[in-house]
Amino acid sequence: MENNIFELQYAMDTFYFLVCGALVMWMAAGFAMLEAGLVRSKNTTEILLKNVALFAVASTMYLICGYHFMYDGGMFLSGVTTVAQMDDAAVAAVLEASKESGFGDMGEYAGASDFFFQVVFVATAMSIVSGAVAERMKLWAFLAFAVVMTGFIYPIEGGWTWGGKAVPFIGELSYSDYAGSGIVHMAGAAAALAGVLLLGARKGKYGPEGQVNAIPGANLPLATLGTFILWMGWFGFNGGSTLKLGGIGVANEVANVFLNTNAAAAGGLIAALVVARIMFGKADLTMALNGALAGLVAITAEPADPSPLLATIIGAIGGIIVVFSIVTLDKLKLDDPVGAISVHGVVGLWGIFAVLLSDADATFMGQLVGTLVIFVWVFGASFITWFVLKMIMGIRVGEEEEYEGVDISECGMEAYPEFTNS
Repeated sequence: MENNIFELQYAMDTFYFLVCGALVMWMAAGFAMLEAGLVRSKNTTEILLKNVALFAVASTMYLICGYHFMYDGGMFLSGVTTVAQMDDAAVAAVLEASKESGFGDMGEYAGASDFFFQVVFVATAMSIVSGAVAERMKLWAFLAFAVVMTGFIYPIEGGWTWGGKAVPFIGELSYSDYAGSGIVHMAGAAAALAGVLLLGARKGKYGPEGQVNAIPGANLPLATLGTFILWMGWFGFNGGSTLKLGGIGVANEVANVFLNTNAAAAGGLIAALVVARIMFGKADLTMALNGALAGLVAITAEPADPSPLLATIIGAIGGIIVVFSIVTLDKLKLDDPVGAISVHGVVGLWGIFAVLLSDADATFMGQLVGTLVIFVWVFGASFITWFVLKMIMGIRVGEEEEYEGVDISECGMEAYPEFTNS
């Protein structure tokens, strides 16, 4: 009977992990659609290729070495085992530990399911970079950076945080980040910021006297679809981060995570829409979309503990922040075509410290030190990587190629061949 209970919980937790991982994988489609909608038509094919290729690169590099750097899984997952691969004594030991902890608290699952759930998070971090450097970066330079980011940069900081490994000169961090406002989202934004600083703005984005020239996206229906896909995928992103499902208490926590995730997204969208209306005099769809994503990023660091009201407020503050951040970055001439640095970086920072509003175990210093470790490492390592790539192969396309669109120069095909390039 005890074996049957353990096997049922093992199967349930493994299946839950896999389903949530599939939802997060679907976020890759959301990023692709969002970014394709917010760039000009002449750059659509290339941004789509970046998104599908980075997912393949992330999956391969995390399998080769990334999971090992983060969780000691062995090169090529040589250390990943499942109960089915254990001998009878090992299975008995796990079963005994489950009995002592209470079956609802143990959360045992197949090692391969953990890898699958983690690898889609790596791809999410890298997807953040693609939108920020869109329309002027060389495809192969971007993919070369993806190799380093997904195989080394992200897994190392992930090992210091979720992996519980000691940080050089600091030790273990007292840092709380439920599903990765900092570990995933701010990290992706830090890598993007380093690239944007070295890459420079798109031609025509900023005038000689400091004016900001709007460069509208080509397909707002596609951007809206991408936002809805990301919103849906986020239930797996946050919900799967409970790492288990079995037990009444855990099931209630999962339900609360889903509820708060949705509430924060709604709060973020409404707040961004209202603020944009006040600032610009019109209802701005792109700000509303980024507001929803900002709400999702803000609640990601702690979606389990807040009340629904607090979750809505946390998301709404994220929605307000993202509007001001996008405007401010433009004033600083930091060209981010999709607002990724603001959504995932600036609002990710807010999400990290919003943990203190509901998690009694979190501390300000723990959150601050963790934030600094993540940002300094990812930004520094990314800047060096981008700089080396710039010296070796160049990271920006030529002026004529940028004018004609990177679809032709980088991919040799157009996404909308029936229409004239804008």
